[in-house]
Amino acid sequence: MTLWREKRKIFITCARGTAGILVSEIQSHHLAVFSVLETAIETEGTLADTIRLNLSLRTAQRILYLVDAFPAGQAQDLYQRLVKYPWEKLIAADGYLSVTSSVDTDAVDDTRFANVKTKDAIVDRIRDREGRRPDSGPGRHGTVVHLHWEGERCEIWLDTSGEPLSRRGYRKIPLEAPMQETLAAAVILATGWDGKTPLVNPMCGSGTLAIEGALIALGRAPGILRQNFGFMHILGFDRTAFEKERDTLKKAAHRKAPGEIIATDIRSDAVEAARQNARTAGVEHLIEFSVCDFRETPMPVGYGVVVLNPEYGERMGDAGKLGEIYRGIGDFFKNRCMGYRGYIFTGNLELAKKVGLRTKRRLPFYNGPIECRLLEYELYQGSRKNGGGMMERD
Repeated sequence: MTLWREKRKIFITCARGTAGILVSEIQSHHLAVFSVLETAIETEGTLADTIRLNLSLRTAQRILYLVDAFPAGQAQDLYQRLVKYPWEKLIAADGYLSVTSSVDTDAVDDTRFANVKTKDAIVDRIRDREGRRPDSGPGRHGTVVHLHWEGERCEIWLDTSGEPLSRRGYRKIPLEAPMQETLAAAVILATGWDGKTPLVNPMCGSGTLAIEGALIALGRAPGILRQNFGFMHILGFDRTAFEKERDTLKKAAHRKAPGEIIATDIRSDAVEAARQNARTAGVEHLIEFSVCDFRETPMPVGYGVVVLNPEYGERMGDAGKLGEIYRGIGDFFKNRCMGYRGYIFTGNLELAKKVGLRTKRRLPFYNGPIECRLLEYELYQGSRKNGGGMMERD
């Protein structure tokens, strides 16, 4: 089959609130954007194009390549269509298959049944043609086929990512309730930080924001550490071409970042975890780590970006005890961060009111199912053309 060189629909999923940022990323790779949904972008390209996208996109979760689309009123229609497809040309008989799905149809009562029918059709076809069949299971370490069945329309996709792209491969010590790497990258990109000025991250936890910031500053592709992708298990995969693409991306990255990156946390175990994660990511030398209360975080003179992701009482801690911390962030911004743009990522807007400063922007994001905001504060003194400096909330 010629799927590696055939242009087809590509569906790129993302976290809620990050689609606009993902659009900019896709367009930077000179691909057209055909539709923008709340959690996905539709574009077009070859199966070979998905290699570069998997390695390069910072805010994407999964990259799906369309295999087939057809009507199906019942489960048997699905099976009959798929058993006729030449899967033996895509999946090795001695390989491993996983089926995922999103199903919203009256044809089946249980999504698991749709998964089983899809898996059965694929392995039955391969066994019929090759005399043996691939193993199958829930793990996404081999070939991953995704079924999207809505109403009477079925779409069959190859999940070229396999494991979600948020799993970069560097976060060996995640600590409690860590921010996903793709969300952290989206937050840094949303601040507009360009890597030329300081990026300061108090309350750094496992270091994800600082590490993603370092990767952005270097222009380093976020996927180059990963050793396994779904596309690697599709027949016709060219290992040499993949290694060449990865080497090209490695050489395109800068060796140094002009702006300082500072990450602090009051917990020594968090700072050690962040340091080890940064070491695995190859950016430890770019980040200045220290153990201290967020109020004592060293702030380079001048201007830059300071971003905090404090607890917000949903999964960690008690929201009733966090008010003092948010008030303290407001004091820290006022007393230590003049000239900077300040950002707080939180899922608790009631707590955010205790910061006591007027926000310039409130950007919506989702941390899993939790609706959050990235709150921007412009931290300056004196007057500007439109009047006013940093203002406290009434």
